[in-house]
Amino acid sequence: MYMKRWGLFLVFLLLLVAFLPALSLYVRPIRVEADEFYFGVSFDGDSAEEAFPLIDKIKGYANLFIINSWGIATNQTALNMLCDYAADSGLHFIVFFAFISRTMYPWHQQWLDEAHQRWGDKFLGLYLNDEYGGKQIEGNELFTTAANYADAADRFVNGVKFGPSGEATSMLDANAKGIRLFTADFLLYWWDYLAGYDVVFAELGWNITSNRQIALCRGAATAQGKDWGTIITYETDTPPYLGSAEKIYRDMIDSYRAGAKYVAIFNYPTYPENNPYGILSEDHFEVMHKFWQYTKSYPRSFYGVAKADTVLVLPSNYGWGMRRSPYITDDFIWGIWPEDDKAPQILNNVQWLETRHNLQFDIIYENSQFNYSNIYPKIIHWNTTIP
Repeated sequence: MYMKRWGLFLVFLLLLVAFLPALSLYVRPIRVEADEFYFGVSFDGDSAEEAFPLIDKIKGYANLFIINSWGIATNQTALNMLCDYAADSGLHFIVFFAFISRTMYPWHQQWLDEAHQRWGDKFLGLYLNDEYGGKQIEGNELFTTAANYADAADRFVNGVKFGPSGEATSMLDANAKGIRLFTADFLLYWWDYLAGYDVVFAELGWNITSNRQIALCRGAATAQGKDWGTIITYETDTPPYLGSAEKIYRDMIDSYRAGAKYVAIFNYPTYPENNPYGILSEDHFEVMHKFWQYTKSYPRSFYGVAKADTVLVLPSNYGWGMRRSPYITDDFIWGIWPEDDKAPQILNNVQWLETRHNLQFDIIYENSQFNYSNIYPKIIHWNTTIP
């Protein structure tokens, strides 16, 4: 009996070895689409040559360079030189334009027509102006009066598209040329996207919780079918401006885990004054390198992201800054109206979600154009009392 069992066991082993190659086809991890992710810094200098040391410094652990200088964007020779240098260094780049000129800098039109042909996929698009939401809430730059919240939302969207005078043509020109449009903001991301931006960078900093900014920006992008990113900016308006290297690293990791397609560090002005890299220090470069290694060690194509499973739905056209903190004691709605009776309930729910859900909740606005019921397993409306 013992010999018979042993013989059957040997037969089983032989069959297993024979079929192992075929079985391996079924036990390998399922392939997923490669993760498209861009990480880098911005540059605000006055000449192309000033950017070369920064590009040389980061090109081994970054793939994104934001040319955030209107002085360079109005100098065709300098702009081409810097774009060539960034592309030759293996970096993708975005170029800041305050506007796409038709008369003052007429070469803008041809330059944009030929950009993709010259630089291919290294040219990602235009960073067309920024902080429309913040400028409206804090300074009423687009409009000073509105009949109601819906009217304010319409005025904002049209103001971003066509300027306060209604005559701006930059967005029209970019759309006609198939140029992707980027911007950065710290408020009202939902309406930045409605106005026509393809990508909005949520600004992280100023002692405002990062997961709230991520929830607002990612929620707007997800509901509207757009891309999103983060740009890490100041903690204070005095030197050294940026937060600690450890804080920046945490913000980068949170952004990456939350699914951001773009992560960048805002790099302006120069500090100390002899720093060839703007305000970035060796500590910052060290954590940038560390973060780049993290993205390679934990690719999202395999490990996934901290996807939002819960969404908080706010009232339609409710353009409230939602920045209440020890540093900001009130925040006007659309920059015009003081906080109303909805604000306390909304803030309580947001704070509860931040505590319990961390990076796994989004914030969006009621809007019949977009169907969010098939995106989020759990939907909480603003007036729900969360225990």
